[in-house]
Amino acid sequence: MSLRVTGTVQGVFYRTSAQHIAEGLGVYGFIQNNLDGSVTVEAEGTPRAVEEFIAWCKIGTARAQVTALDAEPGGLQHFTDFHVR
Repeated sequence: MSLRVTGTVQGVFYRTSAQHIAEGLGVYGFIQNNLDGSVTVEAEGTPRAVEEFIAWCKIGTARAQVTALDAEPGGLQHFTDFHVR
């Protein structure tokens, strides 16, 4: 699943927190900041784990203010962990 998260999602521990959530759920992939202030996420795992992860991404950390989350299905890339780029 490819996600683009917009709002106040940089400088609020969003990526590090997402990594911890993903690891706890068994979701694999990566998260990275974009120059426009948004965050890109590639995530794969069981459908339930990915759904729970996306639900967290819509809220984020206490200091985050997510204004939009766009999700598109993506082909499996067979990630072996979840990391911050």
